[in-house]
Amino acid sequence: MNKTPVTELVCTRISHDLIGNIGAVANAVELLEEGDTDFLDDIKEILKVSSSVLSARLKFFRMAFGLDNANLTDMSLVEKTTKDYLKTIGNKNFPINLNLGDYSIKFTRIMMLSVMILADITIKGGEINVFEQDCKLFVNISAVSKTSASKTEDILALLSGEKEEYLAQYAPVFYLRDLIKSSDLHLRISDTDVLGFVIG
Repeated sequence: MNKTPVTELVCTRISHDLIGNIGAVANAVELLEEGDTDFLDDIKEILKVSSSVLSARLKFFRMAFGLDNANLTDMSLVEKTTKDYLKTIGNKNFPINLNLGDYSIKFTRIMMLSVMILADITIKGGEINVFEQDCKLFVNISAVSKTSASKTEDILALLSGEKEEYLAQYAPVFYLRDLIKSSDLHLRISDTDVLGFVIG
């Protein structure tokens, strides 16, 4: 797959993940313009939540998909950005938690994309674990987490090359696959009951 389709998939996925909250902000502004103060508290809450989600997602997408920059070497910022992103997709009653251990800076973007992929298949919250061991990055979902069987099957097929279905929801998978290949690394699926990656 060449760079153009991957770029198109990433742009479509980012747009999809932002459009809902952008629409919510637009609706709130429209209500403000109408001058109806009966819903002022609701409007403030919509603007607060939507702007927070948009900010967290944009920061994450810029680091995960954007050009290399100094932010990728700031481990504490990477951790905060990734955790803030997970808060935007997990139900507050069923959060997706990140247990981020030590890892080499060279794995930063790969880690973020892997976490994004695993978060996409997580149902009703869970835990994603990340750590480096023997120069390999391990990213996996806790065994107690519930995941989507159909999405897991699709991701495995895409990573193995058995399937080339260019859907925007799987943009992080294609981007990760290309990034690993260009970095002269290898990816294998971890030997666990739930989806996990070993990269090195």
